[in-house]
Amino acid sequence: MIPFSSEIKNILWDFDGVIMDSMAVRDKGFEIVLKEYTAKEVEKLMDFHRANGGLSRYVKFRYFFEEIKKESISEEEVNAYAEKFSEIMLQNLVNPSLLIKDSINFIKASFAQYKMHVVSGSDQKELRLICKNIDIDKYFLSIHGSPTPKKQLVRNLLKEYSYKASETILIGDSINDYEAAVENGIRFFGYNNLKLKEEGKKYIEKFVK
Repeated sequence: MIPFSSEIKNILWDFDGVIMDSMAVRDKGFEIVLKEYTAKEVEKLMDFHRANGGLSRYVKFRYFFEEIKKESISEEEVNAYAEKFSEIMLQNLVNPSLLIKDSINFIKASFAQYKMHVVSGSDQKELRLICKNIDIDKYFLSIHGSPTPKKQLVRNLLKEYSYKASETILIGDSINDYEAAVENGIRFFGYNNLKLKEEGKKYIEKFVK
């Protein structure tokens, strides 16, 4: 059974790994965009990427150059890499078969009961196109993504919709999602990442509706 109480009225959803099984596609995207660099350097980025699923590609590309390669990179260059990445994502993620049946079935059955939003580390424009093209945008009051950090996205939503923290939860699969929830004083539920359960975070094994 879903573990959150009847007082919950608002659900903020992470996207990758929670609504869509897109992580393998995104992994490949980084490898393609950075194919001119060494496998060792790219693998270091992949380690960072997988440990920080909730962070945006803008942060990850900057990390690659500044922290791994120890090189400076301009905002324009970061945006160019992000744009190449987005082109690959739009070619491969407009695919309903990648939706996670357990969570999407709950969303379809419950969107009239809860006020639902997407808060993702993925690019906002790209995310909205994907959701529209696979016909799931109608289940959410709004869909938000990077380059705005997730902590700020959550803060903005709480303010814009006058949501009470006690009535709002965030469901995600990364420590960054947890941190975004904690910073904004709302409850967090882990999903599709057993490491979060092992760390003692509240966890959804399976949605039942």
